[in-house]
Amino acid sequence: MSIEYKVNVPINVVQFQKLLEASTLGERRPVDDLPCLQGMLDNSNLIVTAWQGAELIAIARSMTDFHYGCYLSDLAVDKKYQRKGIGKQLLASTQKQLGPKCKLILIAAPAAKDYYEKVGFSWNERCWVLNPLGDSGVVK
Repeated sequence: MSIEYKVNVPINVVQFQKLLEASTLGERRPVDDLPCLQGMLDNSNLIVTAWQGAELIAIARSMTDFHYGCYLSDLAVDKKYQRKGIGKQLLASTQKQLGPKCKLILIAAPAAKDYYEKVGFSWNERCWVLNPLGDSGVVK
């Protein structure tokens, strides 16, 4: 199996949608909202992808300042290709793009906790989420 890893190559929204659906991440992403998915791609400044020929099989999608913090918002590997080290390679390729002091930060689904511990992440309980503004336009 020859996997090719690429940094910041364009992918289209349908490729992204299909990959999310083929991975476990599709359950927690707006796969039926193509404008939202397009916005996710357009506003990411670091995307590392894995390809099997012309097929997109995995993605690490991040937003970063490249020096202090990198928020890894998606790490998705097609179920057919999981447990082959592709996720680890995506993480390593992402880190290679970052400065030496830049931390990789993510919010993981509870089922992924063991995976992230295994690949070297440390758990941090200090995460806060502010949901979008309500219809009234004010923070609840």
